[in-house]
Amino acid sequence: MNIPSELKYTKDHEWIKIEGDTATVGITDFAQGELGDIVYVEVDTVDESLDAEEVFGTVEAVKTVSDLFLPLSGEIIEFNENLEDEPEKVNTDPYGEGWMIKLKISDESQIDNLLSAEDYKALISG
Repeated sequence: MNIPSELKYTKDHEWIKIEGDTATVGITDFAQGELGDIVYVEVDTVDESLDAEEVFGTVEAVKTVSDLFLPLSGEIIEFNENLEDEPEKVNTDPYGEGWMIKLKISDESQIDNLLSAEDYKALISG
């Protein structure tokens, strides 16, 4: 299982790549494996400002629909529109072409609440 050490994580199985005041967000390799074949990713919150842990979209797999929770407060500035045609990228490349949103971070102190790769590994190996 792939858990890149340079990323941050949440207990809701999202990963966060922080670049300045922008965060790229997706779901982890573990999460896509648990969900199975992803058939649809819906994000209707572009240009909205949301608080951490609010729902920013959903990911639909063959058997289930899961909410996506925002890891940090901020404004959603971009959705990965490639996922509209190729939602399976979340399965095949969750940390690359399967990214979901870009977020302009409004409260950088919240970054301290995110999990490190080691913390996330401990969480999922439970």
